Formats: sequence, C-alpha cells, structure tokens
Amino acid sequence: MQSARGFGNCGKPPGILIIQLMQKMNQMVKPRARLLFPGGNPVQGGSVVGKAEKPMSILDHFAELRRRLLVVFAFVFITSSLCLLWAGRMLEFVTKGMNLIYTRPSEGMMAHFRVALTTGIVAALPVILYQAVAFLVPALTSREKRVLLTAVLLLLLLFGAGVSFAWYVAFPMAMDFFARFATPQLLPYITVSEYLSFVTGLLLGFGLAFQLPLIVWVLGAFGIVTVRFLRSSRKYAVILIFIVAALATPPDVISQVLMAVPLLGLYELGILLVAGTERRRRKQAEAEGA
Repeated sequence: MQSARGFGNCGKPPGILIIQLMQKMNQMVKPRARLLFPGGNPVQGGSVVGKAEKPMSILDHFAELRRRLLVVFAFVFITSSLCLLWAGRMLEFVTKGMNLIYTRPSEGMMAHFRVALTTGIVAALPVILYQAVAFLVPALTSREKRVLLTAVLLLLLLFGAGVSFAWYVAFPMAMDFFARFATPQLLPYITVSEYLSFVTGLLLGFGLAFQLPLIVWVLGAFGIVTVRFLRSSRKYAVILIFIVAALATPPDVISQVLMAVPLLGLYELGILLVAGTERRRRKQAEAEGA
C-alpha cells in the first residue's frame, strides 16, 4: 500500500503525485463498493442495522436508494409549492428594488417558478443530507461515521458562510462595478432571467467554493494528504483556485477575484484543520503505545 507520506515528497513531479493520489483513493473506494456489490463480506443496509437482518442484495440496495430519492423529490415538491405562495415577495427581496424587464410572455411567470424551486431546494436541504447520510452510514466504520457527520455539519456551515459572503459582499461590489459602465447612451436594461442566473450562479458558486477547507480536511482525515504535502503545493493550489474561481462564477473578472481571495484564506484554514487532525492522531498513537 502506498503510504500517505509519499504525497509530502515535494521532489516528485506533479504527475506522479496525482497518480499516487488516484491509487490511494482507489484503495479506499474498493471497500465501499461492497455497499452496492456485496462480495465476501456483505454490508448490511438500512438506517438501522440489527443482528437478525439478512445481508442486502444489490437489488435491495437499489430499492432503498430509489425509496430515499422519492422522499427527497417529494420534500422538494412540497417545499417548492409552499415557496411558490410567497414567490412574489421573495422576488422583490432578491431584486433589491431594481427595475427589471422581461422579453418573453412567459418569462415573468417562469421567474416566480424559478425562485420557488431554488428556495424549495434550499429548504429541503436538511432532508436531502439526512437521506444521503442514512444511505451511506451502514457501509462505514465508527471512525468514518464520525468523520462523515462532522463533514455534514461543516458543509452546512461553510455553505451558509459562502452564500452570505456572496450576498452581502461580492454581489453589491460586483453590481457597483458594472454600474460604472452605464452612460446616457448606454442604459442598463436587465432581464429578470439574466438577473436570476447571475445571482444564482454567484451564490451557488461561492457556497460550493467555500467547501475547500472541508475537502482538504476530509482528505487529511483519511490520510490521503498531509500538512507537508499541502504546504509544498501552495503554488499549484493558487493556480487551481483561480481556475476554479473562473469556472464557478459569472464570466467577469471582479467576481473571480472576489472568490479567489477568500479561497486562498480557506486553503490555509484547511491546512490548519489537517494539522490539528495529525496532532490528535499522533497523541492517540502515543497513548496506545504507552
């Protein structure tokens, strides 16, 4: 088995490090494959595992997955339908008093449906995460369960932080920047569809980008990366962060910079989280060896 320490060797070319990372992830994924393809030691499914339960077959796993997906779709439908009742008020809140236009007869109506669906998915997010965790937990060890539950809490916290940063900081700055290009001969007439696409892309992009510390911490918790590797890969991380910012934000420079700058800080936060995990791991190993 390839040791995780090998990733900290900054003398190896980046291509070798990527291959080693893929090999390590492949070794970790194989045991999880028993969740859908039970082999020698079948994994029991369901949210509650009892001693009297029989091992679940692949059809049982797909049936459970189908049932959980139906629950998710049902909750999204219910929450979106309820949000549709207040879609007008939510649209007023999102537009912040701006005068928008629409160029197609159905565009105004579709804007209400779009706002309702987006807020409905956000409202159903706890149910979505619960169903995902309940499906995966039976295949995990006790340590992996703790990592997963901690990761879910961090996911919600970081996603909320990313959306808040985008709404209260990045979005006003981006709109002020674009407004400077308006002249008496160049008036802004923004359609409601274009505006909602810009806002949704910005909020979702920042919410996902703020998961960087979580991703780094999970990789460190499973021994895939080390603090030494993360610190020696800073220059590659900076390039990758700007590429991700360019892909995850609307196509303008100001949004990309506003995302890339906090991501650099979040990368350093991820290094601190991995360092804390490694310290706890060393202390536990010393305590067991004593």
